[in-house]
Amino acid sequence: MEPLTPEEIERFLARVRAEGRALTSEEQYALFGPREATPVPAPVDETVEEMEPAHLGEQELQQLSRNFFPEFSQSDTLPPHRLVRGVIFDFDHTLAYLARPLDELMAEGAKAAEAYMRSTGMDDLPADFWHNIIEARRFAQEKSEEEAEEHIADDAMSFLVQFFGYPASKMDPTVLRQAVELFYAPEMTAWRLHPGVLEMLQALRAEKYKLAILTNYNCDRVFQRTIDYLGLRSYLDIVLTSAAVEYRKPDARFFQLVLERWDALPYEVVIVGDSLLHDIQGGIELGAQTVQTTFPTESQVAHDNAQIAGEVVADAQLHRWEELVGLVRTWSE
Repeated sequence: MEPLTPEEIERFLARVRAEGRALTSEEQYALFGPREATPVPAPVDETVEEMEPAHLGEQELQQLSRNFFPEFSQSDTLPPHRLVRGVIFDFDHTLAYLARPLDELMAEGAKAAEAYMRSTGMDDLPADFWHNIIEARRFAQEKSEEEAEEHIADDAMSFLVQFFGYPASKMDPTVLRQAVELFYAPEMTAWRLHPGVLEMLQALRAEKYKLAILTNYNCDRVFQRTIDYLGLRSYLDIVLTSAAVEYRKPDARFFQLVLERWDALPYEVVIVGDSLLHDIQGGIELGAQTVQTTFPTESQVAHDNAQIAGEVVADAQLHRWEELVGLVRTWSE
């Protein structure tokens, strides 16, 4: 087939334009032949020489800090990274002790709770009901320990009243709640801080360590009031009870709540407590540094400590609170 002359190509293109259409692929091939293949450039093998790191002086680093990290402008330097970022404390018989025997405090509170409940019209309660209030608390504590899940004080009081035949339809939750608070009130005001605790908290806080209290306690609102009563709130980032989350030490999930809030890793935290079973074993399983206090503790904790003393060993023992500040500084380096 003879190729088209330039004049024939031009007349064909004019006709296509008059028809208002574009050339088909077959027409493009007939008129102009196959498209030329686009050449692929050959790969260029460039060797990039390793660059020398820039050595910045102190003034240059400070200027970069001011330009790109204004939040550090007050100190003009980036804060050094510390291996320890925070301390988690136990409360009872660690930071504080009871000024009166617990049995005496519970008896006083239980009698006040019973008197209040009767004053609201709950006359169907058995005589000396206050004894049962105390036993219900002890039973709930035992079940919490066995099941590793907190049985809270409000539920224990409600179950107790129902156990003695008081109809649920006649129970006022507000009355039961107030009765629980009256039961715990003498205990709440009997806590005293160990010597040196406030000074230790002030020192750690001044050095920008995060501080928290985690405790196995079955009434969160009472415990939070205890913290306020003792004037500890301003030193603490977190105050958590097992009643608020249902986990109990040594459950790692309890400690993990603090790590998540602080965005910290286990090895960046120190756990301090009197119980080898709850505090130290929990801290070891978590992967934290651990410190056991050696102050007098309750009989059950002392018994448990003696049973597992050879199996669970803290990283350090504490005899005076001023020792903790130096210990945390050392572990921070």
